[in-house]
Amino acid sequence: MQKTYRASATAVASAILVVALYIVLWLLRRQGIMTTYWGMILDLALITTTSAIGLSLIYGFTGQFSLGHAAFYGIGAYVAAYVTKAYGATTLNFALGLLAGAAAAALVAFLIGLPILRLRSDYLGIATLGFGVIVKVFMDNSDKLSKLLGGSMGMTGIPRLTTFPWVFWSAVLVILLARNLVHSSHGRACISVREDEIAADIMGIDTTRFKMLAFTLGCAMAGLAGGLYAHLYVYLHPKSFEFLKSFDVLLIVVLGGLGSLTGTVVAGMGVVFLQEALRDVLGQQFLEWRGVVYALVLIVLMILRPQGLMGGWEFSLDRWLSRPSKGGKASGTAGMP
Repeated sequence: MQKTYRASATAVASAILVVALYIVLWLLRRQGIMTTYWGMILDLALITTTSAIGLSLIYGFTGQFSLGHAAFYGIGAYVAAYVTKAYGATTLNFALGLLAGAAAAALVAFLIGLPILRLRSDYLGIATLGFGVIVKVFMDNSDKLSKLLGGSMGMTGIPRLTTFPWVFWSAVLVILLARNLVHSSHGRACISVREDEIAADIMGIDTTRFKMLAFTLGCAMAGLAGGLYAHLYVYLHPKSFEFLKSFDVLLIVVLGGLGSLTGTVVAGMGVVFLQEALRDVLGQQFLEWRGVVYALVLIVLMILRPQGLMGGWEFSLDRWLSRPSKGGKASGTAGMP
């Protein structure tokens, strides 16, 4: 009973905190305190975080070294943009487009996962890298499939339908889904695969099934993020989804700490804002040095914190609500040692 009450209290407190954060950010934008430019950067940071959470499930929690994440991001972007261009720029079509983009990315992930998830470590990375190259070539020639896709010239005329509420609540949904998975029996099975796949297999865990689960779900999250990205910048080019872009998301997951959703969120938001802050600080004349400064910051962080910013630590309201009182007893556990 006590445990159930504490879980309910934590859920209510979490919901209140998330809603309060949304209201604060919405007011900052509405009142003009946060400029339109920085508002768009915030949207991009949330979209990037949504995509990175997907890779965190694949690599951070299941240990599957994937270098094709940008390809699934691009699949979601192109499918969602095609839906709104072909069938009209309505809110319903936008929602259907996002679902279609996430579903398309998940379906492709499932189909290619059947053969390549039998591979491990570097071999899996090379296979997903090759898939990313294939998707990039397909995007370059997509106009042969439909003129709406644009091909190597890029896809134009996408309606700007992505707004802050869509981006914020999509990120919250993805984080909640990932958190619930990680703390479930399925999530523990995925972690056992990461720690020692052979031992997990011997213990009777269907490793292929759980690798497929994490891979498909993580790629669906990337597809959702891609759909939001397409309707935020209203222009897509195949170069935006080349295999090198997969390293940006991989860097966020490693920088935040493998096996930490909190770390992925912090790193995802921080990396995007750091890049734009450097643009402001360095100015237009020294803009080319932004990449150098950014890389130096990452090198220093990796030297000082090789386990990532958060390591395996997760933020938990339950931990805060259960902190010991002044009398030395934890709240809600009177009489316990």
